[in-house]
Parts: sequence; structure tokens; C-alpha cells
Amino acid sequence: MLAMDYEKILDEYRTIWNNRRLQSDQSPEDILREAIQRDLKDENSHPRARRTLMEKYYLATKRILEASLTSESKIKLLQLHMELAEAIQDEAGK
Repeated sequence: MLAMDYEKILDEYRTIWNNRRLQSDQSPEDILREAIQRDLKDENSHPRARRTLMEKYYLATKRILEASLTSESKIKLLQLHMELAEAIQDEAGK
């Protein structure tokens, strides 16, 4: 896995999801991981309008790939999304 500059990746994540509140006293890594996890769990939507984990993962992946980011940043964001989606799925399977 590529080394992560979480500050840079968080800034680039903000450019893709520009309406998200991503301010916190936490570290850039924690802010980014929490934001991705909330997005994958669809916690920003009304409960009746929520989508499945795989739908959210697909939409996030598509959005990242279509964004005007460097290839390296895209790979890092995709890796984080994959890692967190797997963790959410494992958590749900328990």
C-alpha cells in the first residue's frame, strides 16, 4: 500500500465532496476515515432514502475516478474506500 499523506488526501477528498462538513479537532487521517465511513454507510441521507453499502461504494468509486485528481490520489482514496467498505461488511457479518 502506498504511504499516505492524509492532509493532502483529505484536501483532495474535500474537492470531490464539497458540501461535506469535514472540520474537527481530530487528525486528518481520522477525519478522512470517518467521512468515508459515514458516506459508505449512507449516514448523510434520510433513513428511508439510504442505499446499500455496495451502491455507495460503486458511486464513490465512480466519483473518484471521474474527479480531476492525480492518479496517485485516486489510488489512495480508492484503497481507503475499499478498506473501510470491507471493515463495514465484516462488522455487519458478525
